[in-house]
Amino acid sequence: MSSPKLFAPGPIDVSPETYAAMSRTMIGHRGKDFEALYASLRPGLQEIVGTTRPVFLSTSSAWGVMEGALRNLVREKVLCLCCGAFSDKWFSVAKSLGYQADKVQVEWGQAIDPELVRAKLEEGGFDTVTFIHSETSTGVLNDLEGVAKVVKSFPDTLLIVDTVSSLSTVPVKFDELGIDVMIAGVQKALALPPGLAVFAVSEAAMARAAATSNRGYYFDFLEFAKNDEANNTPSTPAISTLFGLQYILSKIAEEGLENRFARHARTNAMIHAWGAKHGFEIFAQPGHQSQALTCFTTPEDFDLPGFIKALKEKHGFLINGGYGKIKGLTFRISNMGNETEATMQELIDAMDEVLAG
Repeated sequence: MSSPKLFAPGPIDVSPETYAAMSRTMIGHRGKDFEALYASLRPGLQEIVGTTRPVFLSTSSAWGVMEGALRNLVREKVLCLCCGAFSDKWFSVAKSLGYQADKVQVEWGQAIDPELVRAKLEEGGFDTVTFIHSETSTGVLNDLEGVAKVVKSFPDTLLIVDTVSSLSTVPVKFDELGIDVMIAGVQKALALPPGLAVFAVSEAAMARAAATSNRGYYFDFLEFAKNDEANNTPSTPAISTLFGLQYILSKIAEEGLENRFARHARTNAMIHAWGAKHGFEIFAQPGHQSQALTCFTTPEDFDLPGFIKALKEKHGFLINGGYGKIKGLTFRISNMGNETEATMQELIDAMDEVLAG
């Protein structure tokens, strides 16, 4: 059976060339060949993340490292900045781990106001903050610079940032903004199959981890740092996916990171224009809209299931409906990864044909 091309929020479409790179002959993960592979990934990852620090590789979803970051950093109380399904989930995860947790909660579709964060932190007692840059469930792009500036004004409060659907679509300046942990999965804009997370850890966060007990092993930041020095990982890595990542990083270097950002802005604007043409309202707050995907509000009389089904069955393209409590009320279209103006136009033409029918 042929599978539809994914214009979903993730996993997204993986190119044949990427699959070819992933099909290379297997190598051992405790030898020189793997060390060379690992070392080859460092410069490209550091450029995308905006850091001179190591960028670690975890054979897991991003959520594994997101939970691990809490285990490594939280001393007493964590503040979760909540604006959608995934940022809200971080609050639930923190509670499930037994930590004291509080939140700044805004309506889904709205962005986190840095001044709300300041007001909450001024209540005192927080040592860690969780924050999602691009909230995939709502299509909101939060003010990373503004939030980071506020958090950094509170000494000894560390900032954990999820860039799962923003990394490589817009600039992320880890060192410049003083982010303490930055996490992403490769199944979004890096256009690889799921199962690998990349993350960076500041010097301050590493020191906090060293003083934290009960970190566990699999997501112990100190274990990642120790193995990174030897160009390796604490546990068996997803070697085939790393071959694919090596290929993707080479393509990003070839295109140029600024050009990649600009391409995502153009393809994102195409979907916004398509929505405006047909009267679909963007769910995310104006001025805070993700450049990786677009979340549209579903009109009351619109047959969303029928639209998605016809697009898949007649044209071989798959978009997604809403997620969480806005399931059925919204739908989402991705433009991230390898997509170009030409491929987005193919999708737009197909959606126009379905609407006309």
